[in-house]
Amino acid sequence: MFHTFDIRDRKIRLWQREGESYRHILLKALGFAMFIDEYPDLEIETDVGLRYTPDLISFDGNRDFRFWGECGMVSIKKTAWLLKHTRTQRLVIFKMNGPIAQLAKQLREEVPTKYRPKNRLELISFSSNVIELTASGQIGKVDADWYTKIPV
Repeated sequence: MFHTFDIRDRKIRLWQREGESYRHILLKALGFAMFIDEYPDLEIETDVGLRYTPDLISFDGNRDFRFWGECGMVSIKKTAWLLKHTRTQRLVIFKMNGPIAQLAKQLREEVPTKYRPKNRLELISFSSNVIELTASGQIGKVDADWYTKIPV
């Protein structure tokens, strides 16, 4: 099933695969809306030839990863692998109503500091009412009161 979002005068169509939740689709749209100004070349679900395909990705001039976004359930093992092997400049994990304080604590304990220097990893958790706030598919701006952000 396709879902269409109007994000900053852009129509974004996202395919919801079998077994994939609407929340996961919505997180991709919200992440896109949050970071498209900072990363104008931001792409959704682009294969980068690695073990994992990012939900959101932006490249620099050398095709290195400037921004990598992961949505929904992301394990500590996967997060550590991404930080260690992708050399992405910034990794953001998007959650919906998730316990990100506990996840941040676990990541700090289990992922060596050298792989998560300042401003490289952050967690963003949207409140569950964002589903109702975006029900029309119109996402002009992601308001700061829609989410909690924790740098790791």
